Amino acid sequence: MQQRKLGNLEVSAIGLGCMGLSFGYGPPTDRRDAIKLLRAAVEQGITFFDTAEVYGPYTNEELVGEALEPFKGQVVIATKFGADLRPGKPPLTMRSDPEHIKEVADASLKRLRVDVIDLFYQHRVDPNVPIEDVAGAVKDLIRAGKVKHFGLSEAGAATIRRAHAVQPVAAVQSEYSLWHRALESEVLPTLEDLGIGLVSFGPLGKGYLTGAIDERTEFPPGDFRNMIPRFSADARKANKALPEVLAALAARLAITPAQLALGWLLARKPWIVPIPGTRKLSQLADNAAAARVELSATDLAGIEEAAGNITVSGARYPEAFEKLTGQ
Repeated sequence: MQQRKLGNLEVSAIGLGCMGLSFGYGPPTDRRDAIKLLRAAVEQGITFFDTAEVYGPYTNEELVGEALEPFKGQVVIATKFGADLRPGKPPLTMRSDPEHIKEVADASLKRLRVDVIDLFYQHRVDPNVPIEDVAGAVKDLIRAGKVKHFGLSEAGAATIRRAHAVQPVAAVQSEYSLWHRALESEVLPTLEDLGIGLVSFGPLGKGYLTGAIDERTEFPPGDFRNMIPRFSADARKANKALPEVLAALAARLAITPAQLALGWLLARKPWIVPIPGTRKLSQLADNAAAARVELSATDLAGIEEAAGNITVSGARYPEAFEKLTGQ
């Protein structure tokens, strides 16, 4: 598979978001099936895997560590710190004090079964800890040989610049897709200016852009889409024009809607790496094949004309969660 650069970190053009194997989309995937999928991803050329301590919590890192241990040195694993997972703490409580960051790094190293964390993101900006202190803590970890590269997730442009001045940021992970384009005004120009890569999570609109979800779809208990305003039945009905347009464009190009959505992202900038997640081997192969999709200028203009005029209905997160993004 074609490789791309996130700062100075080289990864496959398509990565794999591992969260959904353990967390967020109903009951966890059977462990043997999850390990089979992760190893199949490597066989298909995917070398970039995304996890976090909060997914589970902890179980997703353990799963990724077990599955990818045979490929040590051949793959890049990104994980995250910044959640307060102590008993009794309310959900979405942030904790990025330097001492805790270093504790998380040590624990993640053990769960991932690696000697060094390839990419260590702050999961969300902590309003109680200056970003300079966060960047400084990760800088210490890099000097100690425990981390290779520093990242931020869902951070705003000003925060990215402040962090980068202390410790160069290799990548910013944020939601970016034909379903959510808010980054285009400030964040993307900032990343281009500083030479930082973008890791796009939710590149398929949490499944919606594939056309497999409509207003009649029922999500299982424990699926976080049940809490997202954009996934209410009314919003899904209101938004159906977008997947319908993408399906028509994809059919004309003889590719799948998922490949169209991923191909659009890859064509935006050479430093954008989507990390679609899946539990199915068939979808894994479909997503990996998107790295070979080549969209012409005419194709891209057609996508912009068709999708750019559609207004998406519904907030992408509940209000409490949305407050943690873009700071």
